[in-house]
Amino acid sequence: MKALAQTAPINRVPEVTIDFWLIKLMAVTMGETAADYLAVNLGLGLTVTSVIMTAVLVAVVAIQFAQRRYVPASYWAAVVLISVVGTLITDNLVDNFGVPLEATTIGFSIALAVTFAVWFAFERTLSIHTIYTTRREAFYWLAILFTFALGTAAGDLIAETFDFGYLTTALLFMVVICVIAAAYALAGLNSIVAFWLAYIFTRPLGASLGDLLSQPLEYGGLGFGTTYTSLLFLGLIVAIVIYMTLSQSSSEPTEATR
Repeated sequence: MKALAQTAPINRVPEVTIDFWLIKLMAVTMGETAADYLAVNLGLGLTVTSVIMTAVLVAVVAIQFAQRRYVPASYWAAVVLISVVGTLITDNLVDNFGVPLEATTIGFSIALAVTFAVWFAFERTLSIHTIYTTRREAFYWLAILFTFALGTAAGDLIAETFDFGYLTTALLFMVVICVIAAAYALAGLNSIVAFWLAYIFTRPLGASLGDLLSQPLEYGGLGFGTTYTSLLFLGLIVAIVIYMTLSQSSSEPTEATR
């Protein structure tokens, strides 16, 4: 039994807990505001911001792939940066290349569906509880990238193009997530399907909340600005990651107790 325990594969992504959903929502909210802060407030522009943040993302993802277990700092740094880059991908397509939000929403939906289909074809599962190999982790992060790009497009489409406003859009996606949770708890919705549906819809929820907090009053926001909004959520994310790291360290068995 001891030999089996030592060779058992270790999952490289976190368990799905309240902490997971809390920090995930904050990460996607910050991704929306941080992208705007870098491109607009700092005056870097979409192109320069995209190049810089993509380079940083590649470095952080390389560090994440080098891990052989879940490490809160590297994992959540990758999530935050993918959130920023996912936002920038959509913004570039819409603002620099003139692609309509309807087209980006449909396009990223198809890209995500294809990613899931290929992932399942190779691995026969989409479970996040069995991310043991580099190939599974690659599919996992690719799916996350597309969920973030899709969420930005869908959130902006409903809030801006369809003129629902940021608050109404956020409430709409909140209701959708509640319906998914109820279907899982009460109607037996498959846990893997429920997870990925909730993961997809928390992105436009977070994007709408980010815009609601940061955009000026005349554009339907609360006017806190991208700087303060980004710093607020960054501080909360860092605090929760520190808590997760300390909790993980205290729960790991020491050599004396193995």
